[in-house]
Amino acid sequence: MTGRITVGVDGSPESAAAAAWAAREAVRRGSALHLLHAWTPLPDVAASAPDAAAQAEWARSVAEEAGRVVAGAHPGLSVSTGSPSGDAVPALLAAAEDADLLVLGSRGHGAFVGFLVGSVGQQVVAGSGRPVVLVRADDRAEPEAAGREIVVGQEGEPEDSRAALEFAFATAAARGATVRAVRAWTLPPLYAYSPASLQLLDDAGGMEPYEGKALGEALGPLRERYPEVPVVEHVEIGSAGQVLLASAAGAQLVVVGRRARRSAVGSRIGSVAHAVMHHAPCPVAVVPPV
Repeated sequence: MTGRITVGVDGSPESAAAAAWAAREAVRRGSALHLLHAWTPLPDVAASAPDAAAQAEWARSVAEEAGRVVAGAHPGLSVSTGSPSGDAVPALLAAAEDADLLVLGSRGHGAFVGFLVGSVGQQVVAGSGRPVVLVRADDRAEPEAAGREIVVGQEGEPEDSRAALEFAFATAAARGATVRAVRAWTLPPLYAYSPASLQLLDDAGGMEPYEGKALGEALGPLRERYPEVPVVEHVEIGSAGQVLLASAAGAQLVVVGRRARRSAVGSRIGSVAHAVMHHAPCPVAVVPPV
């Protein structure tokens, strides 16, 4: 743990919401807050020293203004700012390595904004070794105070979602919130195409008990470590993305793991994380594997 939360800012409503969320989280954790505006010199002014200096000053003012706002809202919070020049992805990934988590603004239902244009946001989420939290502009002030659940997805073997579960439980403990652990399942092709196999499945009590057992095994160590955190175990048939989004309707935060993969066309974070990032109605934490 570095004791620092970093948030990317660019002057947009999305980044203002991200800074406000990050500041509240820093206060809860007793962490310092670092506000970063990563910027790239415009081609037509890069060769002009006066114009480049003016752009650098503007970039610095964006970070400093965001810092003044959060410092005013949280007088005891340790706040620092930075405005490195260069490509956005390396700057944000480097900042993430020196923090416990990175917080970014997101439009939702589409691409990221500001310095996160096109595939840049996806590259940051896929490449970060730290959790990345995405906050939308319409995130309500102090939504955590409503006592709503923290929803986390669990899949596969107990170890597969350990990092996401750990993040969800630790966050819930700091907020006095309930964790809703969600495991979605679908019928294997053998059962989907074989009426006789479906009958055998019914006779055995169905797949849901087996899925519930797997979820319970994954949650066991976290329940022991965080006995004060209430837990709701949620097992439902359906696609993982759809089940998580339905569960997130009243949540204060959704936590998903990601398995970054590289291909010829760029980074991949997985279909579940992608769906939740773009469509969840609340902030989303994307947690890398351990």
